[in-house]
Amino acid sequence: MQRMFDEFVKLFMSFGAEEFWAGVYSVLAIFVLTVLTILGYILLYKLLKVILRRVFRTLEKKKGHRIHIEFLERVANLSLIIFITVSILGWKNIGGSLLGSAAVITGVIGFAAQDVIKDILSGLLISIYKPFDLGDRIELDDGTVGIVESITMRHVVIVRIDTLRVVIPNSKINAASILNYSFGEIQRSCLFKFPVGYESDIEKTREVISEAVMSSPYSIPGKKQKDGSMDYGKVYFIELADSALIMAVTVYYESSVAGEKLKDDINTRVFEALEENHIEIPYNHTSVIIKNES
Repeated sequence: MQRMFDEFVKLFMSFGAEEFWAGVYSVLAIFVLTVLTILGYILLYKLLKVILRRVFRTLEKKKGHRIHIEFLERVANLSLIIFITVSILGWKNIGGSLLGSAAVITGVIGFAAQDVIKDILSGLLISIYKPFDLGDRIELDDGTVGIVESITMRHVVIVRIDTLRVVIPNSKINAASILNYSFGEIQRSCLFKFPVGYESDIEKTREVISEAVMSSPYSIPGKKQKDGSMDYGKVYFIELADSALIMAVTVYYESSVAGEKLKDDINTRVFEALEENHIEIPYNHTSVIIKNES
């Protein structure tokens, strides 16, 4: 070891002072140039990201906050990061050392078959065909119900009624059967059943329930008449149950109205109307018999 150290010292001392300082300046110049280049790429990335953000915000103002716009923004941001990274490392170096290797190409092809690529491709298909959009209320075949909040390149975020967020991979939701409650502008309908006592006046009960339904701000005329006009659904006496007469009515409402709001409002109004008009709402009674052993 001592001998090697002595040889290194002799080699170092063999250089002249001018050559030594010229080498130092050269190293410093390369270092400064490298730092400035990296800072330049960082500034370029920041500038391009600001431009992309403004472009997509402008699209959202014109088209609305749509699912394909959000997915495209995610793809653009990822592409920008890849572009800046490859630019810093050098196109020639990347092409020569990576893509020129058959083993790496095989690895890339194998990687393309993995779940990540499946999710990205599924997200692209969702953004193109749009089985649902941001803000739509959907129900999946596994029973998950909620509002679509956002989409990334890998997953869709759904906000449930209890405000918890469910993160579902794009490939899974793309293959699922989806019930979209917000699809299109077609009006919705919901069937309500109300039990009343056997001694109730059927015609009066029809009138009370009908007025309660029409007074709701969520119900709309959705029943088409023979003359082409639209009217509220009629109240029907549909069943003789064991301890009640079952009245039913179909309530129509706009697709933008949540079903929970409609059900809460209609049930509240009908219940209060029946109570106010002294129409019995039957319920199960329990009789307790106490036996006196004495």
